[in-house]
Amino acid sequence: MTSTQVPAELRYTADHEWLRKVGPSTVRVGITDFAQDALNDVVFVQLPDVDSEVIAGESFAEVESHKSVSDIFGPLVGTISATNDAVVDAPELVNSDPYGEGWLVEITVADDADLDALLADLLDADGYLQVIAD
Repeated sequence: MTSTQVPAELRYTADHEWLRKVGPSTVRVGITDFAQDALNDVVFVQLPDVDSEVIAGESFAEVESHKSVSDIFGPLVGTISATNDAVVDAPELVNSDPYGEGWLVEITVADDADLDALLADLLDADGYLQVIAD
């Protein structure tokens, strides 16, 4: 597991999504290095429409590889404020740069204070490392 990248500045879910705060009420979301490695070659990404609602714990997108189709689950309640069209056109970006160019969506929450509280409730890097070690 030592080769898996788990950047300390991000927050994580047990479903292998990462979140980076990019605005007062907005987070960028993608799948972790561990998840993209488990999928192998990503060949298709299905993202929701901008302005779609996201519900915590419910599927809102899919990432498909030659091996399987994986649902992407809402890490929090909010609205899709941006999608990364680059991964739709070049799904291999999820494999080559999962924490950079391979991001999936941006989600905006209704209240800035809620976002900080929601992020605090998610896994930090050490917590996520424990999840993938099990």
